[in-house]
Amino acid sequence: MDEGGARIRRRVRVRRRSRPSLGSVCAAPTAAELEPGDEEEEGEEKETVVGSRREKPVEVEPAQNNDSEEDMFGDYDSFAGNSFLAQVDDLEQQYMQVPQLRKHASDLTIEDLCSGSIKHNKLSITTVGNFTESKVDEHTKNQSRHKDVFIEPEPDLLYDVPSSQVLYFENLQKSSNDLGDQSTKEKDWNSSSHKTGNEELPQNSTEHHQQIDDPCSKVGTSSEENRRKSLKEHLKSAMTGNAKAQTPVFSRTKQLKETLLSEEINVAKKAIESSSDDLGPFYSLPSKVRDLYVQFKGIEKLYEWQHTCLTLNSVQERKNLIYSLPTSGGKTLVAEILMLQELLCRRRDVLMILPYVAIVQEKISALSSFGIELGFFVEEYAGSKGKFPPIKRREKKSLYIATIEKGNSLVNSLIETGRISSLGLVVVDELHMIGEGSRGAILEMTLAKVLYTSKTTQIIGMSATLNNVEDLQKFLQAEYYTSQFRPVELKEYLKINDAIYEVDSKAENGMTFSRLLNCQYSNTLKKMDPDHLVALATEVIPNYSCLVFCPTKKNCENVAEMICRFLSKQYLKHREKEKHEVIKNLKNISSGNLCPILKRTIPFGVAYHHSGLTSDERKLLEEAYSTGVLCLFTCTSTLAAGVNLPARRVILRAPYVAKEFLKRNQYKQMIGRAGRAGIDSIGESILILQEKDKQQVLELISRPLENCYSHLVQEFTKGIQTLFLSLIGLKIATNLDDIYHFMCGTFFGVQQKILLQEKSLWDITIESLRYLTEKGLLQKDTIDKPKEEIQYSFHITKLGRASFKGTIDLAYCDILYRDLKKGLEGLVLESLLHLIYLTTPYDMASHCDPDWMIYFRQFSQLSPAEQNVAALLGVSENFIGKKASGQPIKKKVDKDIVNRLYLSFVLYTLLKEANIWSVSEKFNMPRGYIQSLLTGAASFSSCVLHFCEGRAKQLYNAGYKSLTHLANANPEVLIRTIDHLSRSQAKQMVSSAKMLLHEKAEALQEEVEELLRLPSDFPSIAASSEKA
Repeated sequence: MDEGGARIRRRVRVRRRSRPSLGSVCAAPTAAELEPGDEEEEGEEKETVVGSRREKPVEVEPAQNNDSEEDMFGDYDSFAGNSFLAQVDDLEQQYMQVPQLRKHASDLTIEDLCSGSIKHNKLSITTVGNFTESKVDEHTKNQSRHKDVFIEPEPDLLYDVPSSQVLYFENLQKSSNDLGDQSTKEKDWNSSSHKTGNEELPQNSTEHHQQIDDPCSKVGTSSEENRRKSLKEHLKSAMTGNAKAQTPVFSRTKQLKETLLSEEINVAKKAIESSSDDLGPFYSLPSKVRDLYVQFKGIEKLYEWQHTCLTLNSVQERKNLIYSLPTSGGKTLVAEILMLQELLCRRRDVLMILPYVAIVQEKISALSSFGIELGFFVEEYAGSKGKFPPIKRREKKSLYIATIEKGNSLVNSLIETGRISSLGLVVVDELHMIGEGSRGAILEMTLAKVLYTSKTTQIIGMSATLNNVEDLQKFLQAEYYTSQFRPVELKEYLKINDAIYEVDSKAENGMTFSRLLNCQYSNTLKKMDPDHLVALATEVIPNYSCLVFCPTKKNCENVAEMICRFLSKQYLKHREKEKHEVIKNLKNISSGNLCPILKRTIPFGVAYHHSGLTSDERKLLEEAYSTGVLCLFTCTSTLAAGVNLPARRVILRAPYVAKEFLKRNQYKQMIGRAGRAGIDSIGESILILQEKDKQQVLELISRPLENCYSHLVQEFTKGIQTLFLSLIGLKIATNLDDIYHFMCGTFFGVQQKILLQEKSLWDITIESLRYLTEKGLLQKDTIDKPKEEIQYSFHITKLGRASFKGTIDLAYCDILYRDLKKGLEGLVLESLLHLIYLTTPYDMASHCDPDWMIYFRQFSQLSPAEQNVAALLGVSENFIGKKASGQPIKKKVDKDIVNRLYLSFVLYTLLKEANIWSVSEKFNMPRGYIQSLLTGAASFSSCVLHFCEGRAKQLYNAGYKSLTHLANANPEVLIRTIDHLSRSQAKQMVSSAKMLLHEKAEALQEEVEELLRLPSDFPSIAASSEKA
């Protein structure tokens, strides 16, 4: 076949590849495709006889997409009878019966059988050496119902043919070569004309067959027939397999790249499984991973400690590992490589637990590109995002990136569905947070459950601020690696009045004099800036970056404004256009609104950064800071534990966080932001202090890091009680002995001698179980055993299961149940306020401090239906009015309900106005707080949904599967069908369903009337006659 052959064309669906009908496997050209001279010759062939069969022309029909296996080949009902395969089978039998073939029989093709009376421009077909290339008229192809995909022919014309067929034709060619020696006489096969093909089957009226009139064609031997299988069976098997497969059309280059990556992953798998020291192209990963790190992150070479850590025997043997290094040391990269090994080589899912939503989103953004290139899913579990249980993937594996709370829920769902073993690796960043309040207790519970339920899941923990590592090692059964490496040298300074001292552990009092701050301040500036922040900042900005940590959010804003007030006009010219672009973008994401403080400070390259900003504002400012457009941030301590924003100089405005004195861990995290790897040669931190705080600060810089202690028992409702409820609900441990045994393996169990003075762990366990039983969340069963022993076991109640499923804080579960039950009896559906109240988070309400004048103003604007909601909750306008005017109140009102209703007003206003800026002004609240409230409400509403699923499932299982079913239900039947449903609740449920159904029907009726109503501007007959 010459090199200028026509393109091979495949027809595919726009959405999915169609399964080939019989006509799509081997088709001859239509009459339109033949030259005029050929049509006359073709018309003479009205019937074709093959053996004893007579075939009639078949009309061409459009290819159909047949999804069922029963009708996989279109209009053909079987492979037998009047099918093309039967004709091919007869042809094969005649071919096999030829007694003698020439040695070049392997070069003979079915094209030779077909080319007797058909010219080369009609159809050229080969089967052994070459494959079909067809030239089809462009006009005919444009009439096709399917979208055409052109594939340019490659030098290897077999590349686009299914492997099963390629293998068959290779075997056929080999068999032909073996028969070559028996041939002594040349046979002219061109005397017979057969139209056959290997890419498409004939369905054309132009397709005809002529009888082979060679007298020797009927002679054959049984030995030759047994030398290979029937062509019919081969093609049948191949076409069945290919029809089922829905392989997308790829370019040859992409196929080769994917093949290479697959081969490297297979090599990496073997390298990991073997005990060899050879780690493959890139730490048991394909070389593509190394290229991606260069491309996406600019990392060309690992630090020496990273190489050492990755080649540790404990890592190679998949033992649990804790490693600790200073901030900015490159800890995350090691964890990422270990995660990729698990995903690509061991083919198991990975969970990465991070402390804050912002860091989860940052990591999702960073690793999504790796997932696309390497073929794994990156799934976000933060805020209201995340599916429980996660979707079970057949081929690709998943990397779950979660906050501490979502990580716990994810592990629970995997244990409940029996899929915890699919989790190959759990990575915990900021492991020291295990000792921080309720969030630390949740993290401890998560890791303890993984350790107890899955012996094959590896745990990796990392932190920059760990002290009592031995306790953590014992808890996690882990190895430990540490290093003091830091890519950029950090120098610590203290500033007292005008003097700056360098921190020196070798000095007698822990510091040595460095220099006097040489700055000339006016009297006004001295009053405004007594700590010389402007002088310290202008030593590095605008060419380098600077972070100023402030004790409070308000102080951040004030310091940013103060610094800009005394900066020279030259700072306005530095990257002026880009700063204007930042302001423009801030307005765009805020519907034209802009914080007046940021409007004044951004032109100088200065901005504040705290939780009062919305997430979109923070992202924009962080990006501007990272690119150098902004050179100074005034921020709170949360930035130190949040996203990675390093600086040349870090200034601590005071040794306080809010009103509490700074802890060693917090101090180390803040100063750890100084020095940017690859940009700065040195990093500096300056802590500003007063003489009265000098002694405390000297102790701060010299003492070791604080120890981590378990908060499992200290956080009673969020800790040990929640743990016991989940253990029994998930059936991890249901009797007293098993629960106690589990507790001994927790971080609290390891530290029990330190943490428990008066009570033992056994006493704590019994006390907690008794509390849960009395609260109606657990029920105790007694199991009689031989030898007169009594064993207690527990099972979870419906309220307990609802609390556990909804991850409701047990301090609020009975309150939530009471509110929902009360709402069921008198839910106000004329307004959304009641529903919003039920999904307002309890924990945010407990920390709310309402502005009573605003509260009274909003209360007085309520509609009658909304006032009914307040009355139902027990909050009156008279009470709010007295609080606003400062009058004494005799009647006792639940403070939590009042605060929760106030937050409900905020959410309700946000729902109506949909503008966070106007709501922020109306309630005098930071817009960041309102956004946090909205996120918390979304998350809590998900919890309430899971909490209520039990009742919904009961209704569904009883046959009430829609609103219509419920609206037509008999309350008396509901009482007998649904557990714990009172008569008033049943009646309220049915009436509410009827009202919602009635509202829906009215809305649809109005829509129908609107559609059928004659338009007011419809041209009348009179108007038409006037025009005429």
